[in-house]
Amino acid sequence: MLKPVRRWPSTAHRIPFRWRAIPWTRNLHSGRDLLSELSARQLIADVTRPDDFAKHLQKTRTIYAGIDPTAKSLHAGHLIPLLCLLHFRMRGHNTLALIGGATGLVGDPSGRMMERSLSEKAQIESNTVKLTDSIQQFFSRATEYALDKAPSLATFSQLQVVNNIDWLKELNLLDFLRSTGIHFRVNHMLARDSVKLRMSAHNSITFTEFTYQLLQGYDFYELFRTMGCTIQVGGSDQWGNILSGIDLINKVEGDCAGYNEGCFALTTPLLTTSQGEKFGKSAGNAVWLDEKLTSYLDFYQFFLRTTDADVEKYLKMFTLLPVEEIDAVVREHEIQPERRLAQKLLAKEVTLMIHGKEGLEAARVATNVLFGTDYSTLHAKDIVKSLANDPRLVLCTEDELLGITLPNIAAKFGLTSSKSAARQLALGNGLYLNNVPQPDVHLKLERSHLIDGQVAILRAGKDTHLILALR
Repeated sequence: MLKPVRRWPSTAHRIPFRWRAIPWTRNLHSGRDLLSELSARQLIADVTRPDDFAKHLQKTRTIYAGIDPTAKSLHAGHLIPLLCLLHFRMRGHNTLALIGGATGLVGDPSGRMMERSLSEKAQIESNTVKLTDSIQQFFSRATEYALDKAPSLATFSQLQVVNNIDWLKELNLLDFLRSTGIHFRVNHMLARDSVKLRMSAHNSITFTEFTYQLLQGYDFYELFRTMGCTIQVGGSDQWGNILSGIDLINKVEGDCAGYNEGCFALTTPLLTTSQGEKFGKSAGNAVWLDEKLTSYLDFYQFFLRTTDADVEKYLKMFTLLPVEEIDAVVREHEIQPERRLAQKLLAKEVTLMIHGKEGLEAARVATNVLFGTDYSTLHAKDIVKSLANDPRLVLCTEDELLGITLPNIAAKFGLTSSKSAARQLALGNGLYLNNVPQPDVHLKLERSHLIDGQVAILRAGKDTHLILALR
């Protein structure tokens, strides 16, 4: 049996014991300092046996987190467990990212009130390939970001991406039931939160979903057996599934009493905003880490729109800035909240970590075009590059743009519903060219009006934009 689990309370409350946070160090023999750092950044929801865990981290360990390939890219909701892995990597521990090519075919019931529709095998396989690239790109860019923020960290451990289809596809059902199923008790499985939630909602749960915790438990055992993995990280809704893996390892690899001291669970908070909305959604849509799915601008703006109630927490969770620096910025922000210093820092740091310097610059240029008031520092090539996939950017010829009145251009390219509407807007000082109102309805656009002779930024009213660029 498992030793009694010491649970850490919600990170919204003070932890009853507080480990002293110290500056980053490459010293592997500092497990207590690592857990202290994660705690200070509010990245821990629960952990098994924290004192034993700290001692366990005095040597190089192997840690993993799993992601089911139900989508073709990582999204903002994946950041917390991945950043938790990054903190372990920064201190020299071996890290594994497990893609659930097999468990994705089954469907995780955790946190879901209704049954998940089964995914097509071909779709899971396609998502697995893309997700592997997405994970590797995240750690590549995050490592570069971390080295810039903490240059004393000279080396990182290797990241390895594994797929549980590689071992689960070979399992024979009868053998699995005899070798693994025999160690699980149905009453314990029914007590898991993911199962109780569904049962209490009277939506029931299928046998397929019910066995998910066995498969995830087997994953932990397989990685323990073949790769010496002793730590699993996951969202707090995965607590029961992770304990299933520890329980299986204890019973298969433990002593005569069924106990093995070497495995640990660490769960991260499932974030909601101060308004109670699920983190990682913007207008109901996922905020992807792939710039082809969520543009640099939209990604940057998502974090820039963070509320004052959430920004301190997000700075600690989603950046590698020292906690002391974050505290100082928050104090300054509280004095002049209208400047949104904390939000600007958050958007800058997260965009830099996920999309690099090029992505951050593109997001800043696009933000200035659409929300700024001073265009004096803008250059045409940067504008076109930053808005390359934005529908508000239209490439046109000289004949389509030059020598034509501004209201006619506005109507022609759909900024206004008609020429008369554009003229009325202009007469009311509501039609802008490069952020300057243009009340002259007879003004014809000339090359001298364009930024660098190439780009015109039209605006109707407060926030409806049209960016026209010569081919």
